[in-house]
Amino acid sequence: QVQLVESGGGLVQAGDSLTLSCAPSGRTFSPVAMGWFRQAPGKERELVAAISKSGDGTYVEDSVKGRFTISRDNVKNTVYLQMSSLKPDDTAVYVCAADRTRLVGVSITRGEYDSWGQGTQVTVSS
Repeated sequence: QVQLVESGGGLVQAGDSLTLSCAPSGRTFSPVAMGWFRQAPGKERELVAAISKSGDGTYVEDSVKGRFTISRDNVKNTVYLQMSSLKPDDTAVYVCAADRTRLVGVSITRGEYDSWGQGTQVTVSS
């Protein structure tokens, strides 16, 4: 497993923007397919966005399409989730994950990911 660390969460108002970052702790490692999940209280963890190891392939879940963008900087070994027009329904713990086995394309199922971060809280007030 790889230890992942998220940052950038916080309390914002509806309509605001926020950018989350995810990077491995400790030593760097070769780029792998990554994803951002979120889990709201009482709900299952759901995939929000995913990106291929090269960054040329992305997936964004329908409920956030047009508002969230996933990107990566493989030089900095960091994956980002840019969130705009935030809504109270976006309130959740956002967790990044890595799929070290996928060579091409994106991973869109939870079971494909083998490494997880601890998460960062995003709270959107109305």
